[in-house]
Amino acid sequence: MGRVKGGPRAESGAVAIEAAIVLPVLLLMIFGMIEFAFVMRDYAGVANSVRVGSRVAATGAAAGPGTCETGPDVPVCTSTSSPSLAQEAADAIQRGGSSMPGDNINYLLVYKANAAGFPGAEGITTMPTTCASTANCVKFVWRDALNAFRYSSGSWSSVSISACFPGSPTNPLLGMHRVGIYLDATHPMMTGLFGASIHLQDRAVMNFEPLPTQSCGANQHL
Repeated sequence: MGRVKGGPRAESGAVAIEAAIVLPVLLLMIFGMIEFAFVMRDYAGVANSVRVGSRVAATGAAAGPGTCETGPDVPVCTSTSSPSLAQEAADAIQRGGSSMPGDNINYLLVYKANAAGFPGAEGITTMPTTCASTANCVKFVWRDALNAFRYSSGSWSSVSISACFPGSPTNPLLGMHRVGIYLDATHPMMTGLFGASIHLQDRAVMNFEPLPTQSCGANQHL
């Protein structure tokens, strides 16, 4: 009678080999799903933040100039550097309670949007990382000491904002400006299996809510 090959020992060895092959792939899939679930959570937070900020900014055409932060380490600022609506938008984003920590947000831009929805002259379709050379654009950064966003650079005079209504009988929205909010953030990856971090960004643009002619005053124009 011949010997029977295989048996329980051979089967258990085959199972161990299969497990060694499949388990790392399975774990990678599980960690990947968890990792990117947190990425999508933070991206949703960024997207929601810019929409909240743009809705608040769009109501502030007549809010006037912003105030400058005081202290030894604050950036140079004048009362015409930033419109009050910009700080109001930044404060609204902070109060929104995004799941993303504030210090994960690299910077926030509040700007007069061109036809394409970007800051700067007509025809520009790229987003700057600073407002230093872009007109009607202000940059905010997160300050841990204050647990809030504060003005960093750029300028946008509040008296240049146009939101008068009506513009003209044939074009009632003539000359009305739009405000844009752009948020740039970094999501740190937990496992490191897919890199150390991932860059997140989004923007939202809204028309300023029209002001009646009698409310425009000297700081509004068509």
